[in-house]
Amino acid sequence: MSGAPELAGRLVLIGAGKMGTAMLQGWLEAGIKPDQVTIFDPSPPPETLAVIEKHSISHNPPVDSVTGVEAVLVAIKPQMVDEVLPAMATLASAKPLVVSVVAGKTISAFRRHFGADTPVIRTIPNTPAAVGRGITAMAASDGVSPEQSALATALLASLGEVVTVSDETLIDACTAISGSGPAYIFYMTECMTAAAVDMGLPADIAEQLARATVSGAGELMRATGTPAGVLRENVTSPKGTTYAALQVLMADSDGMKQLMARATAAAEKRSRELAG
Repeated sequence: MSGAPELAGRLVLIGAGKMGTAMLQGWLEAGIKPDQVTIFDPSPPPETLAVIEKHSISHNPPVDSVTGVEAVLVAIKPQMVDEVLPAMATLASAKPLVVSVVAGKTISAFRRHFGADTPVIRTIPNTPAAVGRGITAMAASDGVSPEQSALATALLASLGEVVTVSDETLIDACTAISGSGPAYIFYMTECMTAAAVDMGLPADIAEQLARATVSGAGELMRATGTPAGVLRENVTSPKGTTYAALQVLMADSDGMKQLMARATAAAEKRSRELAG
């Protein structure tokens, strides 16, 4: 985050697990004042409690004592939404912006608890958020102002990059690409490691080669901003080793493009099913 979000009121964080804690730490580092934050979590991990105590952040006060709420960020497990949010209903009295990082829960699911006209932003972050290198896609309900959208972007920037999609239904596609995507990269790394072992390399060296290659290639894309296709062409000599491998990976009938299309379609379909 390049600077503290402009907060006129109170910021409430519901859920201080890994994702919530990552955001909290980012907010504090960006300059949000600890006395602007209230946290609701019955049993945050010890490292989160240490942050709360260090900064004297309001933790689990009576819900009806929390006033002047500008934004509520919900970072709990999907199965906990209907259990936790009814007790938080009084937070809606100030008509705050509600930002959800809860996978699979729709905008309407939050409006059932906070009111039918509540401005809600639904998001899907991903696991690299834990190291500040995630990307979060967000979609806004009707009634979200440009200022609220900018506030949500600033709050989510503590996790990494932020993109906005025009319609909530596109969150399922984002889930298939970026939400589930890290697992695809991890599995590709596993496959590269296994292939290296099959070619005779010791397992530890095989894993080191695969991990460093995947993470280094990702960093090269990030640092240069060069399109992935251009970077691929740059390392592909005519009739060389990379060319030989790409003839397999880029085969028209059963190459990586077709496999990835089937995999992401399955993820998108499952995302729609889970959202109900």
